[in-house]
Amino acid sequence: MSARVLVAMSGGVDSSVTALLLKELGYEIVGAHMKLWDFVDVGGDIHKDGRCCTVDSINDCRMVCDSIGAPFYVLNMSQQFKEKVINDFVAEYRAGRTPNPCIRCNSEIKWDAFLRKAEEVGCDYIATGHYAIIEQGDGDRYFIRKGADKTRDQSYVLWGISQEALSKTIMPLGAMLKSEVRGLARKFNLRTAEKTESREICFVADDDYHRFLVEYEAKEGRTYEPGDIVHEDGTVLGQHKGTPFYTIGQRRGLGVAYPTPLYVQRIDVENNRVIVGDDSSLYTDELRAENVNWVSIEPPDDPVNVDIKIRYQHEAAPATLTALTEDRVHAVFDQKQRAITPGQSAVFYDGNLLLGGGVIA
Repeated sequence: MSARVLVAMSGGVDSSVTALLLKELGYEIVGAHMKLWDFVDVGGDIHKDGRCCTVDSINDCRMVCDSIGAPFYVLNMSQQFKEKVINDFVAEYRAGRTPNPCIRCNSEIKWDAFLRKAEEVGCDYIATGHYAIIEQGDGDRYFIRKGADKTRDQSYVLWGISQEALSKTIMPLGAMLKSEVRGLARKFNLRTAEKTESREICFVADDDYHRFLVEYEAKEGRTYEPGDIVHEDGTVLGQHKGTPFYTIGQRRGLGVAYPTPLYVQRIDVENNRVIVGDDSSLYTDELRAENVNWVSIEPPDDPVNVDIKIRYQHEAAPATLTALTEDRVHAVFDQKQRAITPGQSAVFYDGNLLLGGGVIA
């Protein structure tokens, strides 16, 4: 009997081709769309949005599944997503940090709740359209490698996946280029072949996270208080509208006059201040990360040389990494890095091998 796979389908071309490829390889495919949020909760302009969790996206998934002869289901995971991802996103900004909700969604929803759902419906594996490669080593350990398409590699957002979850996951697009994926979709006349994609936060429908934070907090009876914008020398330069509206390295939108360009250096939540200064002050050669998950190796006993990405679009930089505990690390870069931001992820690599990652403290 063929292995049964629950394919996570967003309504885009990548997940559509994932289902198609696995069907062609002889797997028994079940398509599933995770309904993660509702417009009534997150706001935004429904008419300008074409990403996941919309009626159009669900219909696209259904038609792709019909074309390949696979059953299709919509899974309502909005409550779990709200509790685990959206509430965390809001809380992190209130705490003066800059979160990456996609990473939390992967570990808490796609490789937790979705995996449990797969087991409930009798599936042996789950599959996603991520551009990354899963390999099994000589022993029981599973590795993650960067995707072959350097412009699409998504290994950065996968560092939180457990070994057990990796053992039950298939990512068939890892060795492919995006152009090849679209070519297959066209060849098989998939409805999503020419569909554009969004790389922004899925639940902020209009990409205006300021609007989202204000409205979401207002429903809980909370507001953001203005406070001082302070130069690193201690001079008060003006007023901010609320600390969540600023992030490390930001230059535009500060609303203060100064002879030279100013950049956000630090968010002082305790005193409700935004600290600003020169660009040169943004550079530092070390970081600490917590909630670390080791993917392809065990926690190292001795310092190791790695390359570290400190944000999705960052070029991984050489560093010496020391494990402080099983889930905390300290890293020293060979060269200073700009705007290392609390709440973002530090992800460790050895070449194209994803070693692990954690949240910058």
